[in-house]
Amino acid sequence: MAASTSHRLLLLLFSLLFLSSAAIAAASFRPRALVLRIIKDEYSLQHYTYLAPRTPFIAVKVTLDLGGQFLWVDCDKDYNSSSFRRVTCGSALCKLSGSRACGGNTCVLSPDNTVTGTGTSGDFAQDALTIQSTDGANHTELVSVRRFPFTCGSTFLLKGLADGALGMAGLGRTAISMPSQLSAAFSFPRKFAVCLSPSLHDSGVVFFGDGPYILLPKNIDVSKPLLHTPLIRNPVSTASGYFEGEPSSDYFIGVKSIKINGQKVPLNQTLLSINKKTGYGGTKISTVKPYTVMQTSIYNAVTQAFIKHLGGVSRVKAVAPFKACFSSKGIGSTRAGPAVPAIDLVLQSESVYWRIFGANSMVRVNENVMCLGFVDGGENPRTSIVIGAHQIEDNLLQFDLAASKLGFSSSLLLKETNCGSFNFTPKHPY
Repeated sequence: MAASTSHRLLLLLFSLLFLSSAAIAAASFRPRALVLRIIKDEYSLQHYTYLAPRTPFIAVKVTLDLGGQFLWVDCDKDYNSSSFRRVTCGSALCKLSGSRACGGNTCVLSPDNTVTGTGTSGDFAQDALTIQSTDGANHTELVSVRRFPFTCGSTFLLKGLADGALGMAGLGRTAISMPSQLSAAFSFPRKFAVCLSPSLHDSGVVFFGDGPYILLPKNIDVSKPLLHTPLIRNPVSTASGYFEGEPSSDYFIGVKSIKINGQKVPLNQTLLSINKKTGYGGTKISTVKPYTVMQTSIYNAVTQAFIKHLGGVSRVKAVAPFKACFSSKGIGSTRAGPAVPAIDLVLQSESVYWRIFGANSMVRVNENVMCLGFVDGGENPRTSIVIGAHQIEDNLLQFDLAASKLGFSSSLLLKETNCGSFNFTPKHPY
């Protein structure tokens, strides 16, 4: 079955199951965590989910945006909901959002398509949101937030998103992002975890709330153990449009060096730090960039070192957007993917590093060719290293907003599980 047809049927099933559900959980029910199914789009390589932000229920496809400021959806076309209401200027929620603009008496924010780098202005609003709760291993009850905040986008802002997507689900470092608002609504810890699947058939998962996060087939709690590193705040926004003094909603980490096969790659250290005045530099994590993007000098140094340590494997003609491609005949296989040199992102100390194995460093472009899955980002990008979706697939990333730290697992393939192994079958297999 074609992927697009399959996903249309999935959306229909999602809607029917929600509509036929006996009841939304009562207000007295307090879930310990929530869960979203995350699907990879075959063509855009974006990861997306379905949300239900209106009354009567309509499932809306939205692209997942790890660093996005908030949930935004297109309100220009066919948005009808009996529970919709605009947020008024001067209200507590408007102040919480950091808005500095009003349209009439409506609070105004700036929805941002981070795939294309396009922004606009839109009304800040609230509507009912239905979402699935979890015990960490299975679906449990459906729950609803009666007035969930989101921003109205415009139809033109959808350009570049996965086919059929009507907005973006922002999980970023703001008071009105989905993780912040869901934890506030249900009084669970300000934590969430992202586990993206590389498969077009097995869905990944986002958990809102603390672990356990249980994956099949061995019912492994992948929230333990994790390595941890501080989340760094970039004081300058990285959005398409922003007000002076507004910090970035992206998640930055402090990469101090890069090693390949245990040997340090010579890099311009200045690029690894964030310039506090301009916001340029540093390393952030993104779900909308399909592959890791590096400033040119970093990219060249990493690529050259990787080729050196890969040894006698034959180079082949480059396949865009990659520059370093190889004959797959000379590359063996391991539990964690192609047998290639490990790439370590060294963090706050030499003993804390994020190891990237072959499944996350290499991209098979056809039967005979594999490429190093990093992209040259040019001489002067706003962010020196953007860790892309391919590099975080089948890795668990837990964001602790209260403690401002990231927990990471490295490849779950080494634990004989993967991000497509959450049990989505009971009750509501959307």
